[in-house]
Amino acid sequence: MSERELFDYVVVGAGTAGCVLASRLSEDRETRVALIEAGPMDRHPLIHIPAAVGAAIGRPGLNWRFTTVPQQHLSGRSIAIPRGHVVGGSGSINGMVYFRGHPTDFDDWAAAGNPGWSYREVLPYFLRSENNESYPHSVYHGRGGPMNVKHIKRPNPMTPAFLAAMQAMGLQRNDDLNGANSEGYGARQGTILNGRRVSTATAYLRPASGRSNLTILTDTRASCVVIESGRAVGIDLLRAGSTQRLGARREVIVTCGAILSPQLLMLSGIGDQEQLRAAGITVRHHLPGVGANYHDHLAVAVLMEMRNTQSYGISWRAAPRGVMNLLEYALLRTGPLASNVFEATGFVRTLPDLSRPDIQIVFQAARRNSNAFPFPLGHGFAISIVGLHPKSRGWVHLASSDPRAAPLVDPQLLNHPDDAATLLRGLKLGRDVARAPSFARYRAVEVQPGPQVADDPGLLDYIRRAAATVHHCCGSCRMGPDSNSVVDEQLRVHGIEALRVADASVFPSVVGGNTNAAVVMIAEKAADMIRGIAAPRAMELPLS
Repeated sequence: MSERELFDYVVVGAGTAGCVLASRLSEDRETRVALIEAGPMDRHPLIHIPAAVGAAIGRPGLNWRFTTVPQQHLSGRSIAIPRGHVVGGSGSINGMVYFRGHPTDFDDWAAAGNPGWSYREVLPYFLRSENNESYPHSVYHGRGGPMNVKHIKRPNPMTPAFLAAMQAMGLQRNDDLNGANSEGYGARQGTILNGRRVSTATAYLRPASGRSNLTILTDTRASCVVIESGRAVGIDLLRAGSTQRLGARREVIVTCGAILSPQLLMLSGIGDQEQLRAAGITVRHHLPGVGANYHDHLAVAVLMEMRNTQSYGISWRAAPRGVMNLLEYALLRTGPLASNVFEATGFVRTLPDLSRPDIQIVFQAARRNSNAFPFPLGHGFAISIVGLHPKSRGWVHLASSDPRAAPLVDPQLLNHPDDAATLLRGLKLGRDVARAPSFARYRAVEVQPGPQVADDPGLLDYIRRAAATVHHCCGSCRMGPDSNSVVDEQLRVHGIEALRVADASVFPSVVGGNTNAAVVMIAEKAADMIRGIAAPRAMELPLS
């Protein structure tokens, strides 16, 4: 490859969004597309076994291993931020949960000055991407799309106890959490096919990888966007110890995620001018919103331990069953190893006057380890509480002008007092779930926060000592029309021609749940925008 080879489009980052865009843009055989990825191909076997999600996250070569700066409101702790360093990005190491968000989350995006992003307008893109095995005839689901979606066929035997506990508390059963309304509790769906993980690397990129007009460069780090006369014209790369430059005739599309997308823009001279000058970077365009508005979902768990071996876990007493599970998966790709472990959940309002759920209650039929071992040792379960609509906002800043240096990340978790209050209400609810009569037969013992923690100050102290994010970072290249936003409703970077950002960094606000499906939707919509294809007609649906 020559140092200045020209492509029509250069897509930077082969994560969830980048794989979709490279596939869709290269459908036009007259269009040359380059896809750049800093990590390797997604060949490691741990990626593809659903139950090995913890091991995949723990694999150093597959994870950027970012951490936050010490968090003032979390006892000064630095919080891990796993991000995929591999083709497929975080979609190659995440929990494979398929959840879109509450319908009003997208209506909020549109109301914030982003026409075209209401729920009725984005739903066709969710449907386009989806092949849903469980709801083949629902107007809320798609058939024939690249991403296979299904319920776990054989959930853990403890899962019915969780569902019964939610019912006993008077909560609403919801048989389709991606249907008309996400509120309520029920079984989760996952992006799994034939006992294997489905990511956009497997669903979109792999079928497109043989196209002669698509070039995929792995183990290649983008160092900056090349800008000439206010227009993005290419990318400078670090590859195999040398520098290269790829030209882009039409556009550069940045899909590096909520941490690395703002970093790349700042390295390219796009960002707050004072911060750029302090880092020794020539200012190309003053855009103070780059790296701002960063936020994530924070969670805290009630941890239970038990001698009963029904949960997922490694123990001598469960060893015979474990051997049979291994054989079943090896021969048939079925059984517990074909599950992503996160099989049931609930979306709940902790205050009666709220318009939508403010917490997610996640059931994990496995003991949480106190060490870094990637598989559960012993037996137990966790009831995790996720604050769905955090008000705290932080930032991503450059640590250095060296593109290989990890940026500084400060989400300022629990900086807003409402976020701590929400988690406190949710934690109390989570304890009630764990103590429900349906779990009594397991004789589980609460080990965290522990029965000795009984009052609000003690629970708040536990939250500050134990809470962690659930890896849904977003917002750092916010979409909007105002001076503190980074991209417009077409995902074009304000003030720079032929440059777009299309990943979770453009979220104006995080959706009320898992984020992967929304990123796929963004990439599908971005592909239409870039190719000049008219958006599908907004769907008219009963949304209640």
